[in-house]
Amino acid sequence: MFGDYSIGDLGAILAMQGFAGLILFSVYVLMALGLAIIFGQMGVINMAHGEFMILGAYVTWMTASFVEAYIPTIFGGYFFIAMILAFIASGSLGMLVEWAMIRHLYKRPLDTLLATWGLSLILQQAYRSIFGAREVGVELPPWMLGSKQITDSIEVPINGIFVMCLTVLITLAVAYIMFRSRWGRQVRAVVQNRVMAGAVGINTEKVDRYTFGLGCGIAGIAGSAFTMIGSTGPTAGQLYIVDTFLVVVFGGAASLLGTIASAFTISQAQSTMEFFMSGSMAKVLTLLAIVAILMMRPQGLFALKVRK
Repeated sequence: MFGDYSIGDLGAILAMQGFAGLILFSVYVLMALGLAIIFGQMGVINMAHGEFMILGAYVTWMTASFVEAYIPTIFGGYFFIAMILAFIASGSLGMLVEWAMIRHLYKRPLDTLLATWGLSLILQQAYRSIFGAREVGVELPPWMLGSKQITDSIEVPINGIFVMCLTVLITLAVAYIMFRSRWGRQVRAVVQNRVMAGAVGINTEKVDRYTFGLGCGIAGIAGSAFTMIGSTGPTAGQLYIVDTFLVVVFGGAASLLGTIASAFTISQAQSTMEFFMSGSMAKVLTLLAIVAILMMRPQGLFALKVRK
């Protein structure tokens, strides 16, 4: 016996906590992928990344409301439409922000931090004015409701399985874009040596704009996934921005593998410790462990060699 639990009950609870950690891992990965592209590839500290995520969540909510009211026959598949629209909306806003503000602040990381923090406050107020201060929830399609029985004592929510599958697909797509496509090679060339990349004919300004837009667009998809596990409000993005930065820094900036490994480590550690202690204490202990590891290995779990 372990307290009031038998060994079997304890195993089932830990398995459920582990699956909850996988859902949290999926959200972290989707958020961190976009931030890793922006911070790791461009050196921009985007404090408004959470607001781009929430824009995707609001687009999903509006899509669900519109489809339910006017095209109920396709309600079962509205989520796929919403994800595309969320990517377009967040990515387009990201490219506009890069053109209007970020491009003037390159190589000034503290200035980008302050500027994007101010942008996050502006976006939060804009969401509050447009959508109201109250949180809104998205009604899921019928096929996403309920849970799947794994064993007699373990069942997992179907929407959680969908979020994990979505994360795998997005991660593979980003890996292909960054490491197999012509545009991805241009991005990595600009990261390694911007002057030389420009000298061989690469439009570095265009690469920067599309890179920032891609990172923000992935945050929009993360916002769509977020609607399945939480309510959407003007300030909801701030709940994840610190954890997302931790994931990127701990994994190693510009490292896709590091981002995934870091997200898995942090989410599983947090979810498992929450079974034995309060959520706030679990977060504090996780943060302390990350800080201790970064003191010994400042470059993170994985680090790419960048030519200066």
